[in-house]
Formats: sequence, structure tokens, C-alpha cells
Amino acid sequence: MNKINISEKFSLFSEYWSPKIVGELNDQHVKLAKFKGEFVWHKHDNEDELFMVIKGVLKMEFRDKTEIVNENEFIIVPKGVEHKPVADEEVWVLLFEPKETLNTGNTIGIFTKEKLDKI
Repeated sequence: MNKINISEKFSLFSEYWSPKIVGELNDQHVKLAKFKGEFVWHKHDNEDELFMVIKGVLKMEFRDKTEIVNENEFIIVPKGVEHKPVADEEVWVLLFEPKETLNTGNTIGIFTKEKLDKI
């Protein structure tokens, strides 16, 4: 049982779209990620995802709308829903996802991270 300082953990990495595992609970990973630019359209057939914005402004694009997620807000993307995160400026995000969740879901490409670092 160790407490985690989120700011400290964010200072340990600089790459974008490469989530880092900072904790585990109930078959879920707690991850931190830095976003900048546009990600890829994708969906997760079996997992919901929670994106909490720690710093910056995240645009979560859906096929029919865009949700703006500000600091200290979160959005839950239900399983099966296509989405694309977009960050005009650097955004720090905390994610809760089942351990088996692949960051690019059903879309394999340059952003896909099959093995995540623990920090």
C-alpha cells in the first residue's frame, strides 16, 4: 500500500500516446498518458474506458459529436463505441481500463503499445 504522486509520475516520461501503468486494482490498470495531436479511430469491443484529464483539454471525438473534457473532468467511453482522442496542446490523462485493454483497440498501427511500462 503505497501512495502515488501523479505529478511525480508524469515527470518520469515525455513520450505521447504511450500509457504507463502506475497501479492495479480489481483486474484494472491505472495508467497515465500524455497526449498531443490526433490519435486513431478505434473501439474496444469488450471494455469500457475512463479518461480523466489531469492537465490540459482533451477533445474526445465520436462519429456523431465531440466532447470537450477539461481539467478535473472525466469521460467514460462505453465498450463498442468508436472514438478518437485529440489534444491540440499537451494533455495529461489518467486512465482506468481492464488489464487486457489494448490502447488502440481494434485498430493496429504505429500507436499500438502491446507491452506497457510500469513506473
